[in-house]
Amino acid sequence: MLIAIDIGNTNITIGIFDKDTFLANYRMTTKVRRTSDEYGFLMSTFLNASNVSKKDIEAIIVSSVVPKVMHSFVNGIRKIYGIEPIIVGPGVKSGISVQLENPKSVGADRIADAAGAYYTYGGPVLIVDFGTATTYDYVDENGCFKAGAISVGIETGANALWGQTAQLPEIEIKQPKTILAKNTKTEMQAGIFYQYLGGVEYTIRQFKKECKKDFKVVATGGLGKIVFQHTNLIDFYDRELIFKGLKVIYEKNKE
Repeated sequence: MLIAIDIGNTNITIGIFDKDTFLANYRMTTKVRRTSDEYGFLMSTFLNASNVSKKDIEAIIVSSVVPKVMHSFVNGIRKIYGIEPIIVGPGVKSGISVQLENPKSVGADRIADAAGAYYTYGGPVLIVDFGTATTYDYVDENGCFKAGAISVGIETGANALWGQTAQLPEIEIKQPKTILAKNTKTEMQAGIFYQYLGGVEYTIRQFKKECKKDFKVVATGGLGKIVFQHTNLIDFYDRELIFKGLKVIYEKNKE
């Protein structure tokens, strides 16, 4: 079995593959102050829930945008499983040629998303990842990562709205029944949802305008499904995209 792990700013997600079959995924909160024993114990708890034992695990691959947790997390893997994980980064083959001004500045999660989208859906493809930030990554028909854009994530922006405004409450982010809202809660839902949706659609159109070609659009990330359901500019929503990408990268580096 392959264990694919993505370490993000707020959550660590763990995906389990049995050959080409994706079995399950689990989440834990990213905490810098956790020890290697804590990370190892939590990870083994999740894997045990899927009846995965040490002897079943062939390899572990990790992408991370949180350097501060890596020492404890990797040591937790070594102590519990006795495996040296593959860490996505410079020198690791991804099947994606990053052709930006500073390729080393591109987060491992974006590389994994790009690999997952290109090798699953083909290119050209625009990957929109709805996470803490919203990222747009364009990969051409030859697997070249040509351009990207980064904006505030919908939850991040909403948190700033009610966090910095004393009289505005924290709300659930969803499409309201109407934009003709008549109370504070639905006014906020209408403003947040439609402004964000409009910004996503405009950004996709601008990519198509400047790329001068059509391409597939693949969404991923926690709130990507909500946006996908309300626009015809996104072709696919793939919750497991980053795990698919990590599997591609593992396959290219296992020899």
